[in-house]
Amino acid sequence: MSSSAIVDRSSQSEFWDGARLSIPVIVASGPFALLFGALAVGNGFSVFEAFLMSAAIFGGASQMVGIELFGQQVAPWLIVLSIFAVNFRHVLYSAAIGRHLAHWTRARQAIAYFILTDPQYAIAESKVESGRKVSFIFYMGAAAPVYVLWISLSAVGAYLGLMIPDTHALGIDFLLPIYFFGLVMGFRKRPLWLPVVAASAAASIVAYKVVGSPWHVSIGALAGVLFAALMPLSGKEKQQP
Repeated sequence: MSSSAIVDRSSQSEFWDGARLSIPVIVASGPFALLFGALAVGNGFSVFEAFLMSAAIFGGASQMVGIELFGQQVAPWLIVLSIFAVNFRHVLYSAAIGRHLAHWTRARQAIAYFILTDPQYAIAESKVESGRKVSFIFYMGAAAPVYVLWISLSAVGAYLGLMIPDTHALGIDFLLPIYFFGLVMGFRKRPLWLPVVAASAAASIVAYKVVGSPWHVSIGALAGVLFAALMPLSGKEKQQP
């Protein structure tokens, strides 16, 4: 067997290893993509606009925030800033994962950072922790199926949403806070989880009453980060390298 054939077989194996890890992500995000599409047309978007927003932003929570603000005649710069605020955690993800992708070309790094999501970050970090390098082929195997299905199902949801006179009447938008609640509960075993969540929630509620939406999202998040940074480390945490 030639060396090129061995390389091709190895690349295929890497890609499918990543693709298998994308299956649970697709199952979890698929209904959310359909929901986004349906709510988007309910807020005045066309099917193409819903598809384009998913393709360009690729961020479920921030897209939900965006479509709600579009329906309230908010200034465009504020919509962009709000989407950035919701997605700011991706800046931290990029900083953390960047050292593992430094050997890639600039073009490949740009693609990787664009399609970086919460589960994608977790998959890459998990591979690094197992002592293996993150290859571009593996990374794309884990990310590309999620991206393609996300934008495709967003379009399908938007098309189906056209058949529903009033998507808000169905009450399906209640799934968004449940989704966020599930994300928060996933960290409940972390030290100081409850005090940090309480501080963030309190700051968000006060900001909502005083400043209004969507600033309360960013203010609440920053309050939680600041509170966590000011809290003293436990003895066990101090011993960790």
